[in-house]
Amino acid sequence: MPYLSLDDCELYYQVDQFTPPWQKPQTVLMLHGNAESGLAWFAWVPTLATHFQVLRPDMRGFGQSTAMARDYEWHLDQLIDDYCRLLDHLGIDRVHLVAAKIGGTIARAFAARRPERILTLTVLGTPQALRPGVELVPALIEEFETLGAAHWAERTMGGRLGAHFPEQGVQWWTQYMGRAPVSSLVGFNLGINYADIRADLPRIQCPTLVITTEDSGLGSVALTRQWQVQIPNSELLVLPGHSYHVAVSDAAACVAACLHFIQKHVPPSAALSATVVPTIPAPTTPV
Repeated sequence: MPYLSLDDCELYYQVDQFTPPWQKPQTVLMLHGNAESGLAWFAWVPTLATHFQVLRPDMRGFGQSTAMARDYEWHLDQLIDDYCRLLDHLGIDRVHLVAAKIGGTIARAFAARRPERILTLTVLGTPQALRPGVELVPALIEEFETLGAAHWAERTMGGRLGAHFPEQGVQWWTQYMGRAPVSSLVGFNLGINYADIRADLPRIQCPTLVITTEDSGLGSVALTRQWQVQIPNSELLVLPGHSYHVAVSDAAACVAACLHFIQKHVPPSAALSATVVPTIPAPTTPV
């Protein structure tokens, strides 16, 4: 299995590409959220990988990457460096960056702090640049350590996936997220979940698409728009519903919108070596 050896952990990753072998497509780097892994993007891969090379790493601490100790000090710059080292390892200069939930916080910081690596940015169901609720972290850590990750996953899954997600899917996602190492969850929530990236937003140079739902538990449309407009070349797409993990609950609509957005912004110089993405209408009009 493919791993990148870093100084303090092994980083698992998966590459999917179903383009004709004579083409050299651009790469989409997909960042998952808390208590997940690259597997979270399973519904996106069949579509994206017919147009791009799709790179899905498991963030340090999660999935098949090395679990991190409870006292490990998490920093956004360390996560960004992990992903840059992975790109260097694979000989990839620039990527289209796609991220969901707290992965979108990491991705916004990534785009701002390493602009030379990012072609476009798409973030889905991601929290505010300064997420409220940090005072709840001690109780959350106590829940992790006394009741386990599965208890937390089950308690929060309704808001994550919404009321219309199939019951078998809810059970699968609860079990999947419930397997996350508690030691990683504790440190991640202390260091990353409530990181302040307000200063990063105006520094994001690449075209950016923000996708949310009408009644997301991570923030209203108005609150989402407040931080979205601080990104210079950005647009907001609002889908019906109230799930905040919209990349999963509305995967088909989201991947169509993402493809449409990337297709608009493929650099002319890259079009000669990259797969040409067909025009795919977005599911609704951005607001």
